This record gives sequence, structure tokens and C-alpha cells, in this order.
Amino acid sequence: MTSGRQLPSTTALRVLLAVAERGSTSAAADSTNLTQSAVSKQLLSLERLIGSPAFVRTPRGMVPTEVGTIYIEHARTALKAMEDAALRVARLKPGPRVLRLQVPPIFGDRWLLPRFAGFTAAHPEIEVQFTTFVSPTQSEVPDGIFRFLTQPLPGEHTRYLFGRDVLLVSAPSYWQQVGHPHTIEELASGVMLEHPQTPLHWRHFAASSGHPGLEVRHTTRFGYYTMVIRAALAGQGMALIPRGLILEDLAAGRFVNPHGFAYRSDYGYWFARPENIASSESMCIFEKWLGAIAEDMQD
Repeated sequence: MTSGRQLPSTTALRVLLAVAERGSTSAAADSTNLTQSAVSKQLLSLERLIGSPAFVRTPRGMVPTEVGTIYIEHARTALKAMEDAALRVARLKPGPRVLRLQVPPIFGDRWLLPRFAGFTAAHPEIEVQFTTFVSPTQSEVPDGIFRFLTQPLPGEHTRYLFGRDVLLVSAPSYWQQVGHPHTIEELASGVMLEHPQTPLHWRHFAASSGHPGLEVRHTTRFGYYTMVIRAALAGQGMALIPRGLILEDLAAGRFVNPHGFAYRSDYGYWFARPENIASSESMCIFEKWLGAIAEDMQD
């Protein structure tokens, strides 16, 4: 019998997923609105509960153990089920003032949330609920979904936002280390940082630059795109990143794009809403705000 067994709190599960995605307790603190100390305490409490470490610390960040991987998988399922329930309950509320939006973590972290305070300040009467989980078994369809695609999907009203303008960037320290390369052949002697499940790879950049088949000397791959960006900010290599995700980093000099190395990708970020769900007053307000922000980016 396991009915009396103590179960992890939802906060602990969210911390577990945040650390797994971002690779450190300090980065997880940013995404969970907790202090780093609170994140560490939640993780320690969870590890005591399950009786085993959930992560091992490596030079490249915290990596899940076998036990941690099992809990991460089921934490996603459990939190998704709870968010599905919240969506269903929210739909019972009268009025058009609730928006349910599905947001990829990297897009929310790097672009939407830093700008979202402007929307909430202008429209405090609209309640926005975010979810990052995407599952074919999800019982409730969100009012709007941000997607990374080459073209719209059938059955959806869509608006292109940005993302096709992809830059090759890294921290200034990396370019100093490799001698400020001037040609793609010189770039190829460096270190490329990639996430294997995105389409933003060296081979696409090389082909678009007229050098198909040119291989980079070394590639380091990460399981999360957030870790690719963090590694690039730390000067560990170069990365291909949509310009719209790193505008602030470029302006502040944290990222450098030497000699304008870039390419035009077929992929971009789109905002979509189901055709079979009528657009509410709140959605019209949100789409107008979103469109104005995206138009300013000139991607």
C-alpha cells in the first residue's frame, strides 16, 4: 500500500523541471520567481523525499540522474494534468476576460515575458494564464499558441512575429579567444553550440553562405536551447540564434555578431489561434498589442 506515502509538492515539481531545463539553481530561480536559496531548499527536500539525488553537477551544469529523469518525466505529466484542470475550470467563468496562452519556454523567457509587463499595465482587467506544456492528450485547447514553424498550420488563424533573421553570436570573450574570424572558413575552426532538436544548425548557415559541406571543427550539443544561449553568453562557443530573442543582449554587448555573420531561416515564431473558437474581446486586444510589438522588430 502506498496511500500514506508523502508526495512532492507542486512547487518542488516545478523547481525540478526548471533546474532540468536551465541547468542550474540560479537560472531556475529566475523562471520560478523564487530565490536561489528557496530553489535549493525545494530541490533538497525533494531529493530527501525520493531518497536519491535528482541531479549531478558537471562543468556544463546540473545533469539529471536516472532517478531524476524518471521524476522529471512524471512531473511533466502531473503538472500538465493540473494545468488542464485549471483550463477547464477557467472556461466555466463568465465573460471574455480570461486568455489561455501556450508558450514555448525559450520564447516566453527571452521575448514575451520581458515585454509582457506593458500589456498587463495597460489591461489589468484581462487575466492571462500561461502554459508551456504541449501534448496531444491535452484536454483543453488554449485560446492562443506561439509556434516555431516554417508556415501556418491548417485550421488556425496565424500571425508571423519574427525569427527568420538568425545571427551567429557569442560573448566578446569567445571572439577574442579565436582571433576575431573574418571568413566562414575561419569560423569553422571554432566551437559550435547547438540543440539537436532545433533547425538552427551550422550546416544550414554554411549552406546559405555558399559553403555546403563545410564542417565545423567541434560541436557541443545541449538538450535544452536555453543552455545553448547560456553557454554562448559564457563564451563557450558560438550559436545561431534568432535576432529577436537576443536584442537586449546585443544592445548591451553581451552578445557580439562579428562581421554580420547571419542567414535567413525558413523558420520563425508565429502566433496562432484555432479557427473554430470565436475571437473574444480580450483576444482582439492582445493580438493588437502583439502585432504592434512585432512590427517594431522589422524582422
